[in-house]
Amino acid sequence: MSGQQFKVGQLLNYRSREQALGVYQITQLLPPEGATFQYRIKSRKEPHERVAKEYELERVATVRRHVVEG
Repeated sequence: MSGQQFKVGQLLNYRSREQALGVYQITQLLPPEGATFQYRIKSRKEPHERVAKEYELERVATVRRHVVEG
């Protein structure tokens, strides 16, 4: 078994069956539940934190800016 994929402070997309989809930040690494890693996550749109399983999270796509010299 390898370690957790994500780290505290990382921004991730939360993919849940609930209506709470969106970008969340990891606030804490939690002990695994069986073989599934868990995280405490927080959205700026909600006053509370949630617990998410690793398979419910995916990396936020980053956009690279290209500087055009003129």
